[in-house]
Amino acid sequence: MTTDPLVIFTPSGKRGHVPVGTPVLTAARQLGVDLDSVCGGRGICSKCQITPSFGEFPKHGVTVSEDALSAWNAVEARYDEKRGLKTGRRLGCQATINSDVVIDVPPESQVHRQVVRKAATARDITMAPATRLYFVEVQEPDMHEPTGDLERLAQALKDQWDIEGVSAPLSVLSRLQTALRKGKWQVTVALHKGHADTEHRVVDIWPGLHEDGIYGLAIDLGSTTIAAHLCDLATGDVKASSGLMNPQIRFGEDLMSRVSYAMMNPGGDVEMTSAVRAAIDDLAKSIAEEAEIDPRLIVEAVFVCNPVMHHLLLGLDPVELGQAPFALATSNSVSLDARDLDLPAINAAARVFLLPCIAGHVGADAAAVALSEAPNKSEDLVLVVDVGTNAEILLGDKRRVLACSSPTGPAFEGAQISSGQRAAPGAIERIEIDPVTKEPRFRVIGSDIWSDEEGFAEATAASGITGICGSGIIEAVAEMRIAGLLDPSGLIGGPAQTGTPRCIPEGRTHSYMIHDASADGGPVITVTQGDIRAIQLAKSALYAGARLLMDEMGTDQVDRVVLAGAFGAHISTKHAMVLGMIPDAPLDKVTSAGNAAGTGARIALCNIDARAEIEETVHKITKVETAIEPKFQEHFVNASAIPNSVDPFPILNSVLDLPNVSFNTGGGDGAEAGGRRRRRRG
Repeated sequence: MTTDPLVIFTPSGKRGHVPVGTPVLTAARQLGVDLDSVCGGRGICSKCQITPSFGEFPKHGVTVSEDALSAWNAVEARYDEKRGLKTGRRLGCQATINSDVVIDVPPESQVHRQVVRKAATARDITMAPATRLYFVEVQEPDMHEPTGDLERLAQALKDQWDIEGVSAPLSVLSRLQTALRKGKWQVTVALHKGHADTEHRVVDIWPGLHEDGIYGLAIDLGSTTIAAHLCDLATGDVKASSGLMNPQIRFGEDLMSRVSYAMMNPGGDVEMTSAVRAAIDDLAKSIAEEAEIDPRLIVEAVFVCNPVMHHLLLGLDPVELGQAPFALATSNSVSLDARDLDLPAINAAARVFLLPCIAGHVGADAAAVALSEAPNKSEDLVLVVDVGTNAEILLGDKRRVLACSSPTGPAFEGAQISSGQRAAPGAIERIEIDPVTKEPRFRVIGSDIWSDEEGFAEATAASGITGICGSGIIEAVAEMRIAGLLDPSGLIGGPAQTGTPRCIPEGRTHSYMIHDASADGGPVITVTQGDIRAIQLAKSALYAGARLLMDEMGTDQVDRVVLAGAFGAHISTKHAMVLGMIPDAPLDKVTSAGNAAGTGARIALCNIDARAEIEETVHKITKVETAIEPKFQEHFVNASAIPNSVDPFPILNSVLDLPNVSFNTGGGDGAEAGGRRRRRRG
């Protein structure tokens, strides 16, 4: 048994044992981890920056000591002095491994950086922002009528705009007198009045007429990614959209791992809060730069997030959310100042609004989806599934809306998959397998050309073919089932059973090889039996949650299905149905809503009436707790089959014949077991 230290890299999840004294950069290369380096390990380029994590990691089965890496050396000290390293960062080419360690590779150190596919969805929004601009002429001071500048500004707003009850924070008061005199007593003020506020608050002031506008951020704070839309508060136009990986991934890929980290490591919650706030501040700066605006013109922000992210953003201990009865510190909406969240990049007096949470495991992101998709206003029964590391599921119509969350885990994001990776250029995102020849063809992110088409090699030369992302692994597994390479239990057949040498032995199981670039020093991309099991676990949790809501509603069928979330927008509806991720429904009734949570955040940012509406709506949504429902486990077990061992899926079967194969006995040849052609209709 090896005594070499175990190194675990996040967010890839790749791990392995390396000898004591191995540089982190070398370990990353040996394990196939995406860690950049331009200078060849000389400590010059800083591309290989990494962040080690210390403490208890029950999920990984390791305890990381403070001296797990070598001490800070002269090369790192020189680089830090000249260019600066973020707190906690090390140079991967200089830090060596002493003992078991968990190492995060931040996005800027990855060669194939994350493509956070959370673009803004087109939506007509009635503009009624909480923050507006007002131009006023203020009376000059008079010794005979002594009043303060703020009081005369308030009087001007009352006289000229019929606005009463005005206050200003110290950050505005400190600039008030200069602005009034520079503007010759004419100023533009940004006033904020929330739907539940009794007074207007001055969040900024400019001399004369301010014509550069004011902006707000709609932020979808997810477990894996953070996405932001920069919106013009006068028009609602999205000026820029951007995203990045949630740095909390290094503390655990799923929510309960992060709660566990907070439980096991005193101060761990504070550490996670600081990490995510710093990332949001960096995101605000970068999105303002992209839109070419002064970040101080960002005077408002709206956040949507799940309950654990909600608590960690606010600096609240999430431990109670890890155990029944899953109590929230507050389920109501929260309004506060940006400075309370340590967001110095934006306006010092900017106001922040967090949508209400529905329950302990169904958060403000689900509330935002409800605001965007309005199942409570639907004439037909609609199932809305926000697919992610933690799936949020809504089912309802005008009569009643139910909600639950389901812990799908990170497999749908490409994590815990042998050749899996985040969505980045070079990742396989689409795949088809010929049912007769069993040969695959695929497309990668960054190119619209299929692998069997002319020009593919040239189009992918820059990125290479690096792995398979979430949408790709879903299509791969579903296509394997359609082509007879996979039986209903999820077992991959051998070459004799399937009729293809692409099904290669791997221990006591088999893998299906999609791409082999080993001759050129590239990767061998396969779908392993372990990958199938990871997808089965994820899709079973998703389906069981939906089925539980259907039981509560007293129905075996839904009228339509809406796939929400950045990942949901890229899922093939047919392949999702073949896998049994979602209940049986007509394929033309399964649609994508894009990033519905982000859209809900934009609606709340641009319309204060929508904030009041969603606060009223969430109180009427019935929460179903999957963790304590006995039927959840039954549905979960049934859903482990592909598509399902009990539910018949008659609509799917009417348009697609799935091969009736079984590889448990080891019998059958290619013609009998895997050679059956699929029949398509419609």
